[in-house]
Amino acid sequence: MLRIGIIAHLKYPIAEPFAGGLEMHTHLLVRKLRERGHQVTLFASARSQPLAGLEAICAATAIAAVGTAEANDVAFFQEHHAYLSLMTRLRRLDFDIVHNNSLHYLPVTMADTLPMPMVTTLHTPPFCWLESGVRMLDAPNHALVGVSQSVSSQWHDVRAVDAVIMNGIDLTRFAFCAKPDPEPYLVWYGRIVPEKGLHLAMEAARLVGLPLKIAGPVHDQDYYRDQIMPALGSQAVHVGHLDHISLAALIGGARAFLCTPMWDEPYGLVVAEALACGVPVAAFARGAIPEILDASSGQLALPDDPASLAEAANAALSLDRRACRQRAEVVCDVAHMIDGYEALYGQLTGNQSDCHSEWGGAGRARAHRFPSRPSVHG
Repeated sequence: MLRIGIIAHLKYPIAEPFAGGLEMHTHLLVRKLRERGHQVTLFASARSQPLAGLEAICAATAIAAVGTAEANDVAFFQEHHAYLSLMTRLRRLDFDIVHNNSLHYLPVTMADTLPMPMVTTLHTPPFCWLESGVRMLDAPNHALVGVSQSVSSQWHDVRAVDAVIMNGIDLTRFAFCAKPDPEPYLVWYGRIVPEKGLHLAMEAARLVGLPLKIAGPVHDQDYYRDQIMPALGSQAVHVGHLDHISLAALIGGARAFLCTPMWDEPYGLVVAEALACGVPVAAFARGAIPEILDASSGQLALPDDPASLAEAANAALSLDRRACRQRAEVVCDVAHMIDGYEALYGQLTGNQSDCHSEWGGAGRARAHRFPSRPSVHG
């Protein structure tokens, strides 16, 4: 059993309904490590889900910048102060290892001040502040982990990652649905922001000729008002930001899931969730998505091309739903992810007996098992 401190990011609380994939990932990491007998403390923002061992390190509900220069300054200093205070306090706390799951520069920059080892997971491509922190990293007992080969390669010119441990999902929470709803529809879900490309999914669904059901929170009101609302109607319906049970039911009933990132997604939890439900995926060939899908479970499209996505969706409609679930079990199961982190923790702490896995097979190998990727339509 290890005493593990996990540092969350502070933009949103770690609570359902999750604002995005990073919040869900952090919650799952904490829960599954505890199930394996570890003593875990989560350092997160206020109003995070009241898990045992939660310590709020920022009184704000969320500190994402809201647009004005003054608000941006307040958000910056709230976040900076929260992480600076935490890293200073961690020097005196009795953890075996600290896992930095934030996107902030201070935890990685100050890793060398801690008496215990640290793992930092890279959930994003390099950006100026985090890149600066990683370049300054000078801790001898620290490991950088990429959540995919794609994001790891993007960090290569800054600093080589030490391991690739792909994200995972709780397959029991995304039940396999052998048959879709009798009334056919496509599904899209996620944060409604321009970079998620919902408008392109709506156009592709129109070309396919099937209704599109949309779920997710509106995080960009201008985008929603100008590009999404005018195209809503009987063939494209926004059902809102759903709780987990309702969302899983919506996904499972679909004939295919349209995934339309307009940037290189570091992982793509929505793809894993759809596969777990047995739903074939039609997706832009970006980021880590080609690492998750194979020819039995999805079809890739040219990025930003609705016609190519429509062609991929038509091809995906004929894929076997059970093969999609099997793909999720092979590459997306959270158990594999926890195996990888436990093995890495054991290597860094020298407490292999307190962990379940031998490093070298759990996390790193998962990133290389992609024997038959789908071709790109276009």
